[in-house]
Amino acid sequence: MKKTYKGPFSPTHPEKYKGDINNIVYRSSWERDVMVYLDNSSSVEKWNSEEFIIKYYYDVDKKWHRYHIDFWVKWTSGQVTLIEVKPKKQVLPPKIKNPRSKQGLNEAFAYIKNRNKWEAAQKIAEDNNYKFIIWTEEELEKMGIKKKSPGKLKPLKPMKAFKKKVRP
Repeated sequence: MKKTYKGPFSPTHPEKYKGDINNIVYRSSWERDVMVYLDNSSSVEKWNSEEFIIKYYYDVDKKWHRYHIDFWVKWTSGQVTLIEVKPKKQVLPPKIKNPRSKQGLNEAFAYIKNRNKWEAAQKIAEDNNYKFIIWTEEELEKMGIKKKSPGKLKPLKPMKAFKKKVRP
């Protein structure tokens, strides 16, 4: 079972948060790390989490939905940026071994949903002179927001069998 990180966030600088400071929730350790960064960065004038809502059309069910973008940030330069935090593997088209399997369909539908959300976010950004970006673990590591993962561990060499000495 995969462990997820979710919890409330209390900003050190509540005056920088644009929204309800009593209802800030991170849904991953990466989101929590971004919140700490935004809260403490002198380059950030205002920010919020999941309070900027974008309507998007989901191509699979042919219905309109609401997308709560991860972060809305107003920098001290005046630029506003819409930020989504996602693992790199969710940004790329899925490599589906069996497209008819339940897992294959779920990965394909999730990718389509994300693409629909991001197209809508890009359009809103363009219409309002904002920027829309997706931060993956690569960007978070380059920015120093997320510590670099140690990578894959090498398997240990098998140990020699232990032979119990027999005493005469």
